[in-house]
Amino acid sequence: MHLHSPSASSVEDMTVNGHHSLSAILSELPYDQWMLICTSGRRPLTRYKHAAAVVHEKLFVIGGSHNGRYLSDVQVLDLRSLSWSVLNLRVDTGTLSAQKTSSNEVFPAISSHSLVAWENKLLVIAGHSKEKSDAVTVWSIDPETLLFSVIKTQGKVPIARSGQSVTLMGSKLIMFGGEDGRRKLLNDLHVLDLSTMSWDVVETKKTPPSPRFDHSATVHAGQYFFIFGGSSPSSCFGDLHVLDLQSLEWSQPDVQGVGVASRGGHAGATVGDMWYMVGGGNTTSGATETIALCMPKLVWSIATKVSRQDPLASEGLTLCSLSMDGESVLIAFGGYNGKYSNELFVLKPKPRTPAQPKLYQSPAAAAAAASVTAAYAVATLTDRKNCDSADEYVKEEPSTNPPEATSLDAENLAAKKNTLECKLAELREENEKVKLNLEDVRNQQSLLAMELKAVRSQLEGERSRCFKLEAQLLETAKRLEALGSIERELEILRQQRSEREQDIASVQREASGGLLRWMTG
Repeated sequence: MHLHSPSASSVEDMTVNGHHSLSAILSELPYDQWMLICTSGRRPLTRYKHAAAVVHEKLFVIGGSHNGRYLSDVQVLDLRSLSWSVLNLRVDTGTLSAQKTSSNEVFPAISSHSLVAWENKLLVIAGHSKEKSDAVTVWSIDPETLLFSVIKTQGKVPIARSGQSVTLMGSKLIMFGGEDGRRKLLNDLHVLDLSTMSWDVVETKKTPPSPRFDHSATVHAGQYFFIFGGSSPSSCFGDLHVLDLQSLEWSQPDVQGVGVASRGGHAGATVGDMWYMVGGGNTTSGATETIALCMPKLVWSIATKVSRQDPLASEGLTLCSLSMDGESVLIAFGGYNGKYSNELFVLKPKPRTPAQPKLYQSPAAAAAAASVTAAYAVATLTDRKNCDSADEYVKEEPSTNPPEATSLDAENLAAKKNTLECKLAELREENEKVKLNLEDVRNQQSLLAMELKAVRSQLEGERSRCFKLEAQLLETAKRLEALGSIERELEILRQQRSEREQDIASVQREASGGLLRWMTG
């Protein structure tokens, strides 16, 4: 194995001999720097909008798109030997009664789908496929038996879509957004219970993220569902949304750190409390920064950068995380930035001290924190008095007692010292609790600020609606006023017409009478 010097793209290239593995490479990798890894075996076809997952130190890459053609292959990279191979899947005829395939030996060609490892299976969810369906399809792949099948789901099955996010939390899959077969953007939320294979729609509160596709999503602390970025037909997003999975309320929190550019088509993966995102871009260029969100603190940072021409500054790539021999690593594959890629990159994130306390801990009561602080102050004052009195006793009372009494006093002082040390330790512990409570209060204030911002946004929306309604009412009033004027003019015309008709009738009667007199005369 040899390590090349950095290229213009700030990505280094590591060539691996047959006896080396990713584990050996990791020991030589610098932190927070992407490295191009050379592999053995037949490399997969270049592609983007594929799906990838790591299972038992193997990287599985499924489907994708190349030159407008959907792919159906299942590629496997052994991360120990860094060797590529292909899984030749077969249809599980015992369970695949509903699936129509052109060949019983080939997995359906698919793109813009999601891939999740569940137990000993790989689950492929939704996506573009030539085999059209009105509802989301879930495929199951068994890497051991090489059988694949369509899983029969029940409940409120979502409409078919692509570009959605699918996140595993426990035994449930959380699916958000995407676009349907008519290119309509979605922002609905669905949950698939993998124990019953039953879908359910989630009704949320407050303002959800706007409809989008090609965004990223993750779950933090088993309670908070994050959505970042994504695309619409005309723009890309750079917003961060959080759903509390207990209260089912959306919020758009204030974030700190570096400014993050809008992006869609990027890929995300978590390492501990850090959420890393690479690639994607907006309507003008690809994103060159690999960004990271500290989820407990809501702080953005930039892990590293690449050049605009780098394969990592592309859309439709995948990002996976794994731990190997005690080292965390991110693996990026594929993508499109003017040309399709099948390059493999790895990044070893710099270890970070766990962020404590968590941002989203349960409510911290300021009154409780104040009472703890007061107790700390009282105890400290008491201990100081005890210490002062003990010092004065030692200074002002010279030892005139017999040796036995002196020994007893020393033992008493030692006992008092031990007691004071114990109290001091307790006070320090209380002090730490106070710090945690204060941090909880700050976090609670941050969450309240998020809610206040959301309420203000709703009020702005209602105010805008009121302005529009007032304008419509004013316009209607003007129309009604004009209509009244028209009605008055119409009434005048009617009166004039009636008078004219009367005049004509009178003239006709006079003319008729004269004729009659002429004939009879």
